[in-house]
Amino acid sequence: MREAATTLHGQLQRGLGRAARRAADRPGAGEYVYDCVRRDPRWDARCDDRSLYYARLMVDLELPVGPVAEHLFDPDDHAEGDETRVRLALDVLADLVRLSRREAASALRRYAEEGAHWFEAVETLVRLGDPRLTDGLETLVAARCDDDALADLFAGSGGPVAAAWAARSPRIAAALDRRRGRGRPVPPVAAARSRRDRTDDELLDLARRRDDGSIAAIFELGRRRAPVLLDLAEELLARPSRWGGAVARALWDYGPETLPRARDWAAERGGCRGVGLGLLARHGTREDIPLLMNHLDDALERRDWAASAAPIEGLGRLRAGEAVPLLKTAWSESSYSYLRPRVLTALTRTAPHTAEAFTAEGLWDCEEAVRAIAVQTAPLTDDTRVRLRRLHLDEAEDPGVRAASAARLV
Repeated sequence: MREAATTLHGQLQRGLGRAARRAADRPGAGEYVYDCVRRDPRWDARCDDRSLYYARLMVDLELPVGPVAEHLFDPDDHAEGDETRVRLALDVLADLVRLSRREAASALRRYAEEGAHWFEAVETLVRLGDPRLTDGLETLVAARCDDDALADLFAGSGGPVAAAWAARSPRIAAALDRRRGRGRPVPPVAAARSRRDRTDDELLDLARRRDDGSIAAIFELGRRRAPVLLDLAEELLARPSRWGGAVARALWDYGPETLPRARDWAAERGGCRGVGLGLLARHGTREDIPLLMNHLDDALERRDWAASAAPIEGLGRLRAGEAVPLLKTAWSESSYSYLRPRVLTALTRTAPHTAEAFTAEGLWDCEEAVRAIAVQTAPLTDDTRVRLRRLHLDEAEDPGVRAASAARLV
């Protein structure tokens, strides 16, 4: 259950910087942090950042690792069979290791050996890239994994952990070789070049077949900016499909010539509505501000955070000052922290003075992309200088954010 955005608990669930700043002075804040780790509050776990945010709070509040480990080894771990129950906790432990809380490594290693979702824990340890944390674990991994799982474990080269394991395990060495073989570039086929010799109508016929060749035909029509693709969009976007997704991507760079159709699409409730809004966000003019604001207001009212993204981007690009109250609401209320970089960019464009408070707060935000914007734009005060210095020195922070923080301090 998500708490109200006006409460410290609710702000911690959303990963807001204001909560990270308030937590040190609030009794009971530590239990809120643990609750967030146990009951992953992310709106979209594929995109939303949280683990480093909660790990930093555990360091700042001097919270022990024990309650996170207890969550991992709860009896429900083997009963439920859902790895989403432990995914955030594993990532928090990994970030605690990066923040020099080495006791977190013991809990992570033990879960890799005994937990129901041991494979996810092993992946986490491999990504940490420290062979000392995984010494001897290769025997268990090789015994439990089939060849495909071993190959999948090592994304790219697998790093130093994979190298150390491969030196001791012939099976892991063979899996690593297979993984590297998969990454070799495939030479382009001659058939791809022949598509450029076809007419627009021929490509349209190919696209309508809805087979494997249709995607290439759609992208070729997009490369040409062929008007027939706008008609095809109305056919293929009626219901979700991979062909409709290809049309949406192919239309993305068409330019202002899509605006008449995009305005019609954005004003309706059919399958083209989302693409129409995206095109207005990218290419619209000031006459599109009222429509974008209506869509944003509606999306915020419905708590449809994904639908808020395109209107926010468009209103920011158009520097629509009248949208500032809606943007501030999106910043504070949204459970989709991946939305906040868009909101912060829009605020800095539409109301630079108002945005200063948000860029300062952004230095503590859970989202790496928010911190990246904030280190470039936050006003320099005693407080923000201290934070920039910490971000620069924090080895768990993104290298780009660290470098930008150092540059602001010069």
